[in-house]
Amino acid sequence: MTTTTKGLEGVVATQSSISSIIDDQLTYVGYKIDDLAKNSSFEEVIFLLWNQRLPKQDELDELKKELASNMVVPEAIIKHLHSYDLSTVHPMTALRTAVSMLGLYDEEAEVMEAQANKRKAIRIQAKIASIVTAFARIRKGKDPVQPKLSYNYAENLLFMLNGKEPKEIEVEAMNKALVLHADHELNASTFTARVCVATLSDIYSGVTAAIGALKGPLHGGANEGVMKMLTEIGEEENAIPYIQEKLDNKEKIMGMGHRVYKGGDPRAKFLKEMSKQLTELIGEPKWYKMSVKIEDYIKDHKGLPANVDFYSASVYHSLGIDHDLFTPIFAVSRTSGWLAHILEQYANNRLIRPRAEYTGPISPEYSTIDKR
Repeated sequence: MTTTTKGLEGVVATQSSISSIIDDQLTYVGYKIDDLAKNSSFEEVIFLLWNQRLPKQDELDELKKELASNMVVPEAIIKHLHSYDLSTVHPMTALRTAVSMLGLYDEEAEVMEAQANKRKAIRIQAKIASIVTAFARIRKGKDPVQPKLSYNYAENLLFMLNGKEPKEIEVEAMNKALVLHADHELNASTFTARVCVATLSDIYSGVTAAIGALKGPLHGGANEGVMKMLTEIGEEENAIPYIQEKLDNKEKIMGMGHRVYKGGDPRAKFLKEMSKQLTELIGEPKWYKMSVKIEDYIKDHKGLPANVDFYSASVYHSLGIDHDLFTPIFAVSRTSGWLAHILEQYANNRLIRPRAEYTGPISPEYSTIDKR
């Protein structure tokens, strides 16, 4: 049997037409991420990932309408969020449980026809934003905010989170973040989703499994780690001594480098620019300036450029998002990619069942319990 690479690095596990990373260029269905980040709404990207083409205007209008009209979460789930010990529960734990509960209130949860799965995909994508924002408000003693049918997805996400009409630049930043995080080839959580539904388990199970994988700090938790680091540094003049001490102790610097990019993450530059604008808007430019200092220093000393998580941290902070909600916000975006891969897996399914190279003892002599 062939020996595998640790962490399956470099192993091609499936074929997909959803996204690709070739020569440090990320594409969704062949479209360059640069073009999508500059020009597309998150709804356009959702349609692209799920249908392998960009929408026409009437199709886009219909998708926006369907997403907005499906954002209301069953009251039983809101009551369940109220029942948590909100002082200790991890937001990703709350999200994972609530998304799993959504399946209890969907009459089509166990219906596996393609069109039923598309309808469920819309409901899941719509409601995950409402779950995250409801949890964020409930734990602060506030009531959840209902979405507005006239708002696009990014607007509703910010509106339901903060309870006030978002500024144009805030909507632009959130839309870019949603577009940039929507899919990323066969990342850990996407692979988890595909493995789950390859057993022909339901779509809610697939998304719930993906959330569980995203929860880990080596995947979705990186931007939260970046903001924790920036907060510990505190002021711009402390940045280099702090980073040098981390390097001397051989500690990982969150948000720097990426396994699949050698020349740099193509998504980072967009959030870097939004970080500059938003930190100035809230009167806290130190977060951006500190980040640039760290990025330049790590690039010079370790050859590692910033990845998308590095600047998304200060962007989310500037949008008024609690730091432990960074990963759930990531999940809101990545759900679009998970659902695309789940639908693709269903359409051409084969059970994913790899082998393992055995490294344990060979034929030890068995002894009965009285002789052990």
